[in-house]
Amino acid sequence: MQTQNASELLANIPSIDRDMVQTKLTDELTNSPYKIVVLDDDPTGIQTVHGVSVYTDWTTNSIQAGFREENKIFFLLTNSRGFTSAETITAHTEIAERVQAISEEEGVPYVLISRGDSTLRGHYPLETVTLKNAIEAASTTTFDGEVIMPFFKEGGRLTIENVHYVQYGENLVPAGETEFAKDRTFGFQASHLGEWVEEKTKGEFKKDDSIYITLETLRAGDVEAIKNQLLSAKGFQKIIVNAVDYVDVEVFVTAFLQTLKEGKHFLCRSASALTKVIGGVSDKALLTRDELITEDTGHGGLIVVGSHVQKTTEQLNHLIESHLVEAIEFDVHLVLNEEKFVHEIERVRTSIEELISAGKSVVYYTRRERLDLGENRQEEELQLAIKISDAVTSIVSDLTVRPNYIIAKGGITSSSVGTTGLSVKRADVAGQIKPGIPVWKTGAESKFPGCAYIVFPGNVGQAETLKEAVEVLEGK
Repeated sequence: MQTQNASELLANIPSIDRDMVQTKLTDELTNSPYKIVVLDDDPTGIQTVHGVSVYTDWTTNSIQAGFREENKIFFLLTNSRGFTSAETITAHTEIAERVQAISEEEGVPYVLISRGDSTLRGHYPLETVTLKNAIEAASTTTFDGEVIMPFFKEGGRLTIENVHYVQYGENLVPAGETEFAKDRTFGFQASHLGEWVEEKTKGEFKKDDSIYITLETLRAGDVEAIKNQLLSAKGFQKIIVNAVDYVDVEVFVTAFLQTLKEGKHFLCRSASALTKVIGGVSDKALLTRDELITEDTGHGGLIVVGSHVQKTTEQLNHLIESHLVEAIEFDVHLVLNEEKFVHEIERVRTSIEELISAGKSVVYYTRRERLDLGENRQEEELQLAIKISDAVTSIVSDLTVRPNYIIAKGGITSSSVGTTGLSVKRADVAGQIKPGIPVWKTGAESKFPGCAYIVFPGNVGQAETLKEAVEVLEGK
């Protein structure tokens, strides 16, 4: 598949009266009894919402609290992208059984969304198959279809003629031809979402058997036609939704909610745009420094960089070159020598504390070269990667000085820093500091209550975006 020019491709897509679309959507959302439960495979899924809760576990108490909130939507952070397949099955079975039981107890129906990476990485189809099997075993529900919608405008992830693209400047690159498709754990080749489903399900679900919601139908505002397509779904049929803007999601969700009223059952595998629209979350301006830092300690801030994707390294280099912050490289290759590694962790932590106490902000980052042990040693590499991740997190959990703010760069890094390093059980999503970059306000139970914790995905933003986010926090 060829790289496309974004302007040329988007110029051919018809416009639609968005006010009319939103009026119809508001009617459906107002009358919808459904609680939207989002299972987030890393903390970046809240990158489009604000004023909602994210729970960092899936205990009965957390799920029950989510169901009892006034909000239509809440998030459960599974961090499953960092799980083995066995761990993923265990977690999703537990969640499905608890959600079903609590839904029955509370008398509140629900829709489950498995929020995955917009570049198509993650435990798919394992997560949604596990959810389907567990819920069908525990109830009378039979799932007719699975909605697949990786569209995420803020990150430049667009689906056109069933092909999922990643935007780089003016270029739209088919997802299967990006660095994300070469992921060592979750790699894939297909960019056409029907082919991607066929590839991922090993042929169980064929490209030609999928239902496709086209941009033409969406831009015609033909809710009835989309509803009829959804009503035809059976046997957990895959429903591929095209989208290049939020209005496409709004038309689809209107039809989707109408279809639920007809008694159809669906699971969703999506990126974060669908969660915003179906959760009824309004637009909100980017957060200001005054909104972010409500308790100014006079200390410096802390930026943790673990992600190794190319975009992260570019953003890190721009930040370091700006001289906005002090930079400390964490030589994680010393993990091969236990004694040296312990000393390195201590050196990094004490250096950070000294600088933060003096009012200087710090970025500490893992050495950029990947640790490669050679052929057929992936299991050893994985064990070392876990040890490195634990060390990165321990530096935060062992801090004796409260930073003015904390940024964590990378999905798995931000999850472990938030849940283990900061001991967050529940956080409020305050909004975004930059498009697609969400902010938690940490709960009272956390290590630093009320702290602005910026969850910065590894693959979002331009080369300058990390520097620009720090400038906001520093009041520059």
